[in-house]
Amino acid sequence: MDNRRVTLAVTGASGSQYALRLLECLVRAEVDVSFLISQAAQLVVATETELQLPPKPQALEAFLTEYCTARPGQIRVYGKQDWMAPVASGSGAPASMVVCPCSTGTLSAIATGASNNLIERAADVALKERRKLILVPRESPYSTVHLENMLKLSQMGAVILPASPGFYHKPQSVNDMVDFVVARILNQLGIDQDLLPAWGE
Repeated sequence: MDNRRVTLAVTGASGSQYALRLLECLVRAEVDVSFLISQAAQLVVATETELQLPPKPQALEAFLTEYCTARPGQIRVYGKQDWMAPVASGSGAPASMVVCPCSTGTLSAIATGASNNLIERAADVALKERRKLILVPRESPYSTVHLENMLKLSQMGAVILPASPGFYHKPQSVNDMVDFVVARILNQLGIDQDLLPAWGE
C-alpha cells in the first residue's frame, strides 16, 4: 500500500480536533494529502475551535498549508462538486482514505453508494477499488441504523474506527486523548507515529 498519499475527508460530526491533528501528523510524516471538507464540517470547526476556515478551496489550501507548515502542494483541497479531482476516479485516487470525523449521514451515504458529493464519491472509489477506507464515527449512542450501516461497510472492507479514546496510557489532557485516536488511525494507514506506544512497550 502506498501510504505517501492519503485522502482526508472531514464531515459534520463533532470531533474536528481529530481531523486537524491527523492532518498535522500526515504533513509531518511527509504524506501528500487530498483534503475534502463538507459545509457542515466548516461550521463544526468554527464551533469547536478558534479557527475560521476559508470557504473557498484555493484559500483553504493556502490556509492549511500555513497552519500545518506544509510544503507547497503537499495539501490539495477540492470542492464538493469537483468531479475532475483525482480522488473521484480509481485511476487517480490515493491508496487510502480517512473520513474523520464521519457523520452518521455520511456513513449512510457511503453504505448505500449515494455519491452525491466528492466525499461520498471518493469513499465509493475506495470501496470499489478495494482500497483502505477508514471511517471515524463519533455519534453516541448508536442507533440500529448506524450499527447496520457500520456492519455493512465493515463487510465491504472498510475499517470502522470510532473516536473512542482509551485511558490505559493515563492521558493528562484533552490533547492526549485526541492523540490516542489519531495514533490508531496512523497505525491503520501504516504510517510511523510516536503519539502512542504500542501495547507492552
